[in-house]
Amino acid sequence: MKIVLASNNPGKLAELQVMLEPLQMTLVRQSELGIGEAEEPYRTFIENALTKARHAAAASGLPALADDAGLCVDAFGGLPGVDTAFYATQFGYEKGDANNVRALLEQMKDIDQRRAALVSTLVALRSADDPEPLIAVGRAVGEIAREPKGSNGFGFDPVMFIPAFGKTFAELPVEVKNAHSHRGQAVRAMVALMRERWL
Repeated sequence: MKIVLASNNPGKLAELQVMLEPLQMTLVRQSELGIGEAEEPYRTFIENALTKARHAAAASGLPALADDAGLCVDAFGGLPGVDTAFYATQFGYEKGDANNVRALLEQMKDIDQRRAALVSTLVALRSADDPEPLIAVGRAVGEIAREPKGSNGFGFDPVMFIPAFGKTFAELPVEVKNAHSHRGQAVRAMVALMRERWL
């Protein structure tokens, strides 16, 4: 089955493609089909993921999968949340992973309560009009490290310290990270839902 990924992020595509292999699904990035990004006006991951999936399904005529993910920092009341991708721009930096990490560490330099969660919400639709979207959520809880460590992964992986491993996500081998990450949890739940309801 071919399914359009409502994202142009190559990191997400690579992670999701590997995890969806057991279902023999081929993910195609929406940009490969000439589909632009959807507006994301909402304040929750689920509303934005649903909007992105409906947009991609309507434009492609294919089933669609969308992921809205972000970092929720306890000391900031759950922010940056849905604004995670643009976090650095609030502080005068250009958009990008390295700048997001830099801005976060600057904002947290005097904060000792460093608990945070990476959250991934996946939504899958058979069509743009699907009345029963499949919804799966994954949440990985850790602490924001004082400095980046590791070179695997993307986003906030270099500063997302996971106490159970004594390492950041970026220091873990890819297969270990995928087994425990927010996206890994969400994809496993989504695979189970797709098997139950679509296949």
